[in-house]
Amino acid sequence: MRRSGPVLAGALLGLLAAAPAARAQQAPGGRLQIRLDASEDEAVLAILGRRQEGRAVDSADWGRLFATEPYRRLKQREAGMGRAFSDADFQRFVLSDSLLARATDLRQTLDDWQRADLTAAAARAFAYLPADAVIRATVFPVIKPQTNSFVFEPETDAAIFLYLNPAETEPQFENTVAHELHHIGYASVEARFDSAIAGLPSGAHAAAEWMGAFGEGFAMLAAAGGPDMHPHASSPPEERERWDRDVANFGHDLPVLQRFFLDVAAGRLGTPEERQRVAMTFFGVQGPWYTVGWKMAVVIEHRFGRDRLILCMLDPRALLVSYNQAAAGLNRLGGEQLPLWSDELLRVMGARDATGR
Repeated sequence: MRRSGPVLAGALLGLLAAAPAARAQQAPGGRLQIRLDASEDEAVLAILGRRQEGRAVDSADWGRLFATEPYRRLKQREAGMGRAFSDADFQRFVLSDSLLARATDLRQTLDDWQRADLTAAAARAFAYLPADAVIRATVFPVIKPQTNSFVFEPETDAAIFLYLNPAETEPQFENTVAHELHHIGYASVEARFDSAIAGLPSGAHAAAEWMGAFGEGFAMLAAAGGPDMHPHASSPPEERERWDRDVANFGHDLPVLQRFFLDVAAGRLGTPEERQRVAMTFFGVQGPWYTVGWKMAVVIEHRFGRDRLILCMLDPRALLVSYNQAAAGLNRLGGEQLPLWSDELLRVMGARDATGR
């Protein structure tokens, strides 16, 4: 359920090695191991290049493509999701005229993305992770039929699959990587979150688990680089405007999430399937898990500092209490009146005990 989460510490991250299709970076002490593997893209672009030159595509070309790690793991992931994915279908996609028409743009985009500073992206993630968090991941920019991007196997062999999109600039690519690296770093310290909520009654425990989805908002903050940076500073105007509209719904969305948490805690959404059905509606493009999580994190960091925020990421009860304290202080100053989590929810979650208040 937790899509992301916690904590602090920076690290001087250094470039370890580079290769045309796979580039590795590693931090001192082993906190960061990250590489970019573009071998699938290169294999697809080689086939498109042959087609542009009027040359035949042979079995060796297909063999090189199908043997790449990104292709093999993409196929594995799609099979695990129960989706149809075959070599024959992928061949038809690669041989399509629509993909051939995009070959030049795809080549330029891949070249741009490979110049991106993954070290800087990881540093932004580490700034909002605890000192014992680690990030070990492979970034796979991929040419594929589906336009989605996702993290695969974050707790075992983390892979960030990013659809190679010519509309996405190098800064946007770095922002997306930083966001996903924060998720992966959180997974490395997830046991601390689990320990913090271990003693809660079953209903409250289930609600606390879903509060971990606020990690989407924490990752937005980390990827932006701080509370005074717009999360979509490098995005097209329409994406920035959408985010601003959605954040403006904070006063409506926080009470809606509160009702969800109370329903889960009281057993009114008794099965995991029922809880997931409702909770998934809060993801959207970048729905309340993102915007409410981000807004709470910004309010807490501005009032109490980043160290306090990082501790809150490890315990959702502390998150609720710290946000309420910070927001109440702002409300007393006038201006925007921020909604607060109710005493009922704090009591049900044992949130007062989480901070000694």
